[in-house]
Amino acid sequence: LLLCTNASGSEKVPLRAVGQSPRPRCLRGVNLSQMPWSYRAGSPSGLTTPLFAEWLREFNEAMRRQGRSVLLLLSEHEAHPCLQLSNVRMVLLPPATAPAQPLERGIAADLKGHYRRRLLRWLPAERGAGQPTLLDVLHMLAQAWGDVSPELISSSFRAAGFVPEAGAGAMSLSPAHGRLGRERLERHGEPAEVVGDEGMAEGEDAAELAAVPPCPSEREVWRSLATLRRYLECQATSPDLFQAFYELEDAVHMVSAG
Repeated sequence: LLLCTNASGSEKVPLRAVGQSPRPRCLRGVNLSQMPWSYRAGSPSGLTTPLFAEWLREFNEAMRRQGRSVLLLLSEHEAHPCLQLSNVRMVLLPPATAPAQPLERGIAADLKGHYRRRLLRWLPAERGAGQPTLLDVLHMLAQAWGDVSPELISSSFRAAGFVPEAGAGAMSLSPAHGRLGRERLERHGEPAEVVGDEGMAEGEDAAELAAVPPCPSEREVWRSLATLRRYLECQATSPDLFQAFYELEDAVHMVSAG
């Protein structure tokens, strides 16, 4: 995985996964340019210099479009190329100073913890499908990356000796609108009470009542969510749409957990 974030945690670049399969079957038909993650095929040993150079050029282009110049901290790795970029200055940290890499001061471990929690939550009985596919895993990783809080990121940078300037602002690379946080769900997630007369309303016969669809089972709800996710994978016009879907999925999990 390629992870990148700023010191305040206000900007997290969508993660990039590197795998061995050049064309995974589960990614066929997916509009990869609009996913909240990216995937590239690498060598059996993992990240290669051409793959990382591609990511660097894309990141540099994003900074150029925003009119920003940034300093990029990297742990020294054989795959890291020496490139001259217009808006990104790379600083390679020697292996002996690995603890100075903020990602190694808690960020990567927190991501793994969130991913493990989501993976354990994946119950075949709920999903109606065996083990998660690579596509499922990529979505879970994107959700886990979103779960890593700005507070933990900033504290990891401080622990590594990097203190963001006070009052330094930053634009979010993938703003989430209308976020359904746990607090909002807990405040407003109580089932609404139905006010009115109980029983059969005047003029309403048994046939009309029989036409009312029953409450769907959890399995049916998960199948519906899987259908919605597949639609977004094929038709989405922005990665931001998946933020709303992830929040909906989390809300259903909270309701299911009681």
